[in-house]
Amino acid sequence: MAPSLPEMSYPIPHYDSCASLAKLVLGFFLFYAVIHYVYWQLTVGAQRRRLIKRHSCKPINDTAELQSWKDSIFGWTQLAVTIQARRQGNLLVTNQYRFERNGNTCHFKIAFTNIIFTIEPENLKAILSVNFRDWNIPDRRKAASIPLLGNGIFTTDGSAWQHSRDLLRPNFVRDQVSDLATFEAHFRHLAANIPQDGSTVDMVPLFLRLTLDSATEFLFGESTNCLVPDAPDNEAHRFQDAFNRLQEEVGNAARGIPFFMRLNAEDIKTVHRFADHYVKLALARHDNQFLEKTISDRGRVRYVFLHELAKSIKDPIRLRSELLNVLLAGRDTTASLLGSLWFILANRPDIWTKLRQEVDALAGEHPTFEQLKNMRYLKYCLNETLRLYPVVPHNTRMSVTDTVLPLGGGALGRSPLLIPKGTIVGWSLYAMHRRKDFFGEDAEVFKPERWEKLRPGWEYLPFNGGPRICIGQQFALTEASYTTVRLMQEFREIESRDPGPWRECMNITAVARAAKVALTPA
Repeated sequence: MAPSLPEMSYPIPHYDSCASLAKLVLGFFLFYAVIHYVYWQLTVGAQRRRLIKRHSCKPINDTAELQSWKDSIFGWTQLAVTIQARRQGNLLVTNQYRFERNGNTCHFKIAFTNIIFTIEPENLKAILSVNFRDWNIPDRRKAASIPLLGNGIFTTDGSAWQHSRDLLRPNFVRDQVSDLATFEAHFRHLAANIPQDGSTVDMVPLFLRLTLDSATEFLFGESTNCLVPDAPDNEAHRFQDAFNRLQEEVGNAARGIPFFMRLNAEDIKTVHRFADHYVKLALARHDNQFLEKTISDRGRVRYVFLHELAKSIKDPIRLRSELLNVLLAGRDTTASLLGSLWFILANRPDIWTKLRQEVDALAGEHPTFEQLKNMRYLKYCLNETLRLYPVVPHNTRMSVTDTVLPLGGGALGRSPLLIPKGTIVGWSLYAMHRRKDFFGEDAEVFKPERWEKLRPGWEYLPFNGGPRICIGQQFALTEASYTTVRLMQEFREIESRDPGPWRECMNITAVARAAKVALTPA
């Protein structure tokens, strides 16, 4: 008979002890929550109640989508709408419809993020000027931009931003932006790329290459020469292609569109390598105490932005960052303006004829800087283009403290609105510039003549406003003016080969998707 196994005893779980521990932990968290709530109400809550009382703030009306508990938490509906609009190329019109449906200041939730949208000029004045220190660039936009652009004038706030602006502003004085000889050299390359036989050409990619060529010469001292016919496939062209792709990726990431939150590492290396080459040359040039000015092939003294900047900045990464920040603005602003203007000129013979009369008054002579400034109808055309097709049609800020917007609260949106710390506020210039109460019942119509009497304030912000107003706006307007006049001197007639409406191409800025035309030489 086999020996019996000893009887095994197993510990019995102490369920009472576990339950007691759970109750203790739960009680601790409840106690902490109550203490935190009381503390918050006595500090932050009290401060906000004082703000509400002082300014007579009223709550904002939620949009229809936020009546759903799923959208009030997750914000999937507006995210889906944004992604679809982006893919279909009608994001600007979609945003305009949002305001028409919900009012001039409205509350959305997009992908877990609460956002206040507004097209009230008084609100923009408060954000960009009156309460400027209450607002920063949103963290998401910085996270999207800094891997490419680094810390520069468009990606920093506070003292860092002020330091960048103080360094860059002197480089955009009149003597630099009025250097039309540089524009003429690049215009000749542009004209060489336009068919002389009346065949179709898309002006948008040509304008993008033109402005990259002129901007890199101004900034680096050497042009990418992307417009030079039969140019070899060199580092400059790889830089251009990589920069174009990255701009679209940064734009998508900044808008919070999923699957676009990481930038192409190889493209970033290409862009940085190109800029670093010129930064090293500039630093070596300054260290060796070479001539402070560069003499061009035409025998004149040529101003180089990078060489001047290298006198104040010795850190190569900082130099590269400031260069790329300015390049982004200098290139896209002018290309977007030109692309939209020439789309309009091709589709509006009446405007082409009237502008031609002003150009013909030059009798074929290349315009001077003063003559460009005095061409009133050309200025009206540029203003109207920037009104209907703003280069940066959408922008955002994040509140860094509890603050107040003058409008947006109450049933009609006419009362002040409390903006808690950390709130993102966005605005659409595309929609605001089309408000009929500011620009008339024909606000959707391209009408340069309206600028004969129109003197807008904060309802028209093509170059931003307040302390962060664009320091390069005169450079952009001068290049766009000169290029337009010279094209009209070289080509007598224009015909649209793209009869459809203006269509957007969104990246960091908004550019016309195409401007297909046929031009007849003069």
